[in-house]
Amino acid sequence: MSVDTLPNVPAATTTADPETRPAGATGPARGGRVWRSRVIRVVSVLLAVLGWQLLTAGHVRVWVRFDTLPTVTQILRALSRQLGTDTYWLDLAQSLIRILSGFGLAGILGVATGIALARSPLLSDVLGPLTELLRPVPAIAIVPVAILLFPTDEAGIVFITFLAAFFPIMVSTRHAVRALPTIWEDSIRTQGGGRWDVLLRVVLPGSLPGVFGGLSVGMGVSWICVISAEMISGRLGVGYRTWTAYTVVDYPGVFVGIITIGVLGLGTSAVVELVGRRVTRWLPRAEEAAA
Repeated sequence: MSVDTLPNVPAATTTADPETRPAGATGPARGGRVWRSRVIRVVSVLLAVLGWQLLTAGHVRVWVRFDTLPTVTQILRALSRQLGTDTYWLDLAQSLIRILSGFGLAGILGVATGIALARSPLLSDVLGPLTELLRPVPAIAIVPVAILLFPTDEAGIVFITFLAAFFPIMVSTRHAVRALPTIWEDSIRTQGGGRWDVLLRVVLPGSLPGVFGGLSVGMGVSWICVISAEMISGRLGVGYRTWTAYTVVDYPGVFVGIITIGVLGLGTSAVVELVGRRVTRWLPRAEEAAA
């Protein structure tokens, strides 16, 4: 018996998109609501861009000094110039490599550690206090330590990225495993299943919603820390280039970096969310969304 055949799967742990929340909505009605939501999102972004252009081009100074900031047209010209350079794409690729390396390692170790802490009282006693002691420390505060620990800046930045994502993933996984109904495990054991059967058929699939919640949070925190680390000790990357633009008073270039960071963060987080919805389609609300 696998977890998808077990009763009383908690609906609160689903990862269904908010657009699909209303129960029983299928066919054209649901499709129309999804498109309306997408149009509203696009329009809201366009209105924000238009507002930025009007405030900066009009040199508005009402508490916030918009007259010191570049206009949208200036930022777009700077973006167009940078898109035609090899440096821009090299920085982008370097930041992505750092994110994928650190986040990938954090995903593997974070899930494994979270399951181990939730399932083993001994490991919880041994490692639990250490993880709770280190968890509140901001990963960016470890930059001086990383510089001392690792022989290259590259290894140090990947370590900071790993550390930033590790704790959200580990904590979410631990809570998800501890929240699993004991009846699921009992059902496997009454059929003669052992520890590995429980792990593969109950713990791993049952904790997936919580795991992907942690992965989503971890991805966002990873971007914050990798950009900060690049600004402090990097020699390549979007963060490094953004800080360099600031030091030479290239404010349109600063906003090009900010936009690039936002797009990269949005894209990678969307991939995590998409994979999460695909692998948890057995959840009740995921089935409604797919109907």
